[in-house]
Amino acid sequence: MGLFLGLGIAGLALLALSLVLDGALEGFLDGALGGLADGWLSLPVIAGFVSMLGFTGAIVLGTTGLGAAPAAAAGVVTGAGAGWLTWKSSRALMRDRGGAAPRGDDLIGTEGAVVTAIPADGYGEVLLRVAGQPVKFAAKAAAPVGRGCEVWVEAALSASSVLVRPVER
Repeated sequence: MGLFLGLGIAGLALLALSLVLDGALEGFLDGALGGLADGWLSLPVIAGFVSMLGFTGAIVLGTTGLGAAPAAAAGVVTGAGAGWLTWKSSRALMRDRGGAAPRGDDLIGTEGAVVTAIPADGYGEVLLRVAGQPVKFAAKAAAPVGRGCEVWVEAALSASSVLVRPVER
């Protein structure tokens, strides 16, 4: 049972090492077997396999009257499952991409409020929600708009300024 517990603890230590080094050791295994095993030979996958092999083997050996060979077989099965889940999870996390950054055209039709009054011949400021976050923009309007008025964005003049019109209710 000591061997199995040692494998389980070694797997956890390897997982901690892979998290601390953050992929520094991954370069040693890059392109192994012509790229066939890329991802399968990553440290988190190996750590998951080894730790589940060890801990499952220790549990089977300690709770049943079976010998070391059946305990090792059960450990290999659960270790393979843990390695597969680790591989799938890491691939899903690597593919995860956030939404694209909002562009000027995405602001058109956005509702906001005037923070600094907009004169007829100059700029004021409006507060708009961009991707759920409040962002202040310089704003221009065809007619003067007072502070606190609700406005809609008609056009994006630049990355930091917009053309607005008051909301008529």
